Amino acid sequence: MKVITLKQPWATLIAEGYKKYEFRSWDTNYRSEILIHAGKGVDKAYLKKYEHLNLTYPTARIVAKVSIVDTIKLNQTTNDQINKENELIYGNYKREGYAWKIDNVVKINSNKEIKGKLSIWNIQENEF
Repeated sequence: MKVITLKQPWATLIAEGYKKYEFRSWDTNYRSEILIHAGKGVDKAYLKKYEHLNLTYPTARIVAKVSIVDTIKLNQTTNDQINKENELIYGNYKREGYAWKIDNVVKINSNKEIKGKLSIWNIQENEF
């Protein structure tokens, strides 16, 4: 199965259904299920921003299975549209690159520690 590693809090925000887009500098033609892996990296400034959501932020774990349903080239218009969808999550940023549209979120509570990798990588179902 395909996997992508994200820092926290972004991985948990996807797993909990708050974040519907993952932002990348690169596009992908992949349109199917993918696992969200919470890496060991934590963006502590953003943890504070979302502390009122009372979420837990596991690291080195698979936290969700989602579907990538589209990618959107970011420009002024698309940034504004995404930011307006959920200002709490997306802020008022001017991102470059691509927004990967995520849907069909299924949260996974895995206790198995897994080392992350760059880009999209593969894992066998019995490994998580």
